[in-house]
Amino acid sequence: MDLFSSNVQTVTQLTRQLKKILEQGFPDLQIQGEISNCKMQSSGHIYLTLKDEGAQLPGVIWRGNAQNLAIKPQDGMKVIAEGELSLYEPHGKYQMIIRNLRPVGIGELQQAFEKLKQKLHAEGLFDSIYKKDLPDYPETIGIVTSPTGAAIQDLITVITRRNPMVKILLYPAKVQGEGSAAEVVAGIEYFNKHPVDVLIIGRGGGSLEDLWTFNEEMVARAIFKSKIPLISAVGHEIDFTISDFVADVRAATPSQAGEIVVKERREIMDYISGLQQFLNDEIWKMITDRKKRVNSLLKSHALNRPADLVHTKMQRIDDLSIRLGQASGNLLTHKKMKLIHLGQTLQAYSPKGVLERGYSIVYHDDKIVKSADSLKKPDKIKIEFHNGTRSAEII
Repeated sequence: MDLFSSNVQTVTQLTRQLKKILEQGFPDLQIQGEISNCKMQSSGHIYLTLKDEGAQLPGVIWRGNAQNLAIKPQDGMKVIAEGELSLYEPHGKYQMIIRNLRPVGIGELQQAFEKLKQKLHAEGLFDSIYKKDLPDYPETIGIVTSPTGAAIQDLITVITRRNPMVKILLYPAKVQGEGSAAEVVAGIEYFNKHPVDVLIIGRGGGSLEDLWTFNEEMVARAIFKSKIPLISAVGHEIDFTISDFVADVRAATPSQAGEIVVKERREIMDYISGLQQFLNDEIWKMITDRKKRVNSLLKSHALNRPADLVHTKMQRIDDLSIRLGQASGNLLTHKKMKLIHLGQTLQAYSPKGVLERGYSIVYHDDKIVKSADSLKKPDKIKIEFHNGTRSAEII
């Protein structure tokens, strides 16, 4: 059929003819460009865009070819794609069916990403010693993201489903385009002045250019300075940004951030039940121990026969009393005998005892006369006998 004939055709007929022309006219291509918006589907197919300064070309790598690629395609890679052109009829858009990829370098954005990553890593902004622990049970969560994006909806859905008692505060910020980095920084600084328990920043997936806000140095440094534990939740699982490396915790997606930061009510209830069971066990153990102790006391001899204990003590007192009496008697006898002996000794040496045996004492001038030579006529003397005294004169 002549493409330029006046015959009326359906959209499908025209699209199929264009598809045939593209596939036959461009059967073996080698296209150089930078990979952007690369996404791997659960089916195993990879969808991406090849671009340069002037144009973009959508591309797809079917699962069979994707499994045999020598390189893993990522945003920012400069590659040579081998394949052919085709047309996706449902959308009426042409695309390149890629059979193989060969790297030719790294795009400018990717180079800037690696350069900043190396710089901040050297400064220690990625070091684990600076990572703050997330609170176990946050009551208030701050979120910095676009108020209209899918990220905030995912976060709200996950958090409220897991624990509707948690309070969510949103700081609306642009997450793409001019001025977006400054708005994200402002959001981080706002919550540090009006503290919450934990802070989440992020957005949904996109190309390297779309996520670039979270690769800006000013955002990275604001994250590092934050006193509040911070989760970076940017893009999809395969997306990595500078924010992910600096943040205290990286979530692969915004939804996962909600799962990380908030425990499910069931998990909290299980934890409380575990504590309750632990307390019950400890109380029961304490009661059991006290019962054993009481039973032991009830079986003890002292408690069952207190009179025996009293009698034993009384007998002990009697024994001590007897011993005390005997000891005091012996002591008195000994002291008495000693006193008698001392009395006898004193009596034996007493001057009166000597006088009773017939001796006398001579005094002159009230002094005892010890020698006859000390007296002469007519000295007056006094003589003491055992039963009195007499005066005399020396003649």
